[in-house]
Amino acid sequence: MESPERYRTAQFVTGAASASGFLADSGLEVAFAGRSNAGKSSAINALTGRRALARTSKTPGRTREINFFALDERRRLVDLPGYGFAKAPKSEQARWARTIQTFMVERQSLRGLVLLVDSRHPITSLDRSLIQWCLRSGVPVHCLLTKADKLGRNKASQALAAAVRDYRQAQEQVSFQLFSAVSRFGLERLVQQLDVWLDWEAEGVLDADVALSSADPG
Repeated sequence: MESPERYRTAQFVTGAASASGFLADSGLEVAFAGRSNAGKSSAINALTGRRALARTSKTPGRTREINFFALDERRRLVDLPGYGFAKAPKSEQARWARTIQTFMVERQSLRGLVLLVDSRHPITSLDRSLIQWCLRSGVPVHCLLTKADKLGRNKASQALAAAVRDYRQAQEQVSFQLFSAVSRFGLERLVQQLDVWLDWEAEGVLDADVALSSADPG
């Protein structure tokens, strides 16, 4: 599917290296998080139909700010710095972690977290720690198992089943899907989840054809 117009309007507003640079805490926000090279920036670009809205890099940890993108006057997407960035100094990693924690703990406008995990690898301890924090804090998580186009149908299905099984007891707060920014597989499902969190239905702007995708990832 093509990215809906309501997400194509995304515009970069500001990047915050610390809490003092955050936008005013009002409206509705959805944050995107994940390990470096999990495909976070590519997913945001696919969602917004913009090839370079979120910066992509082959160097893990290059994006060092929390980036805010406005969809309209009250809705925003927030790109959190990738974690697991081994090339960054430990002191800088700690500073980024504190900034992200402040955002996640104090942000009243945060409606949900999109967590990106490379489908070719098991969910890491860092991913699990973030999910557990969200569970304790009441922040819903929608996990994209990315790069599904690089797996065959059977392996992709196995990866999804394993993730769902691990969090079966928390299924009301944690959901999973396969996703590919390259083929746009799973984009419909992602849009559906974001539409709920960002309360688009209240304004009657949802596309009539947005529905769960039943296509195969590859």
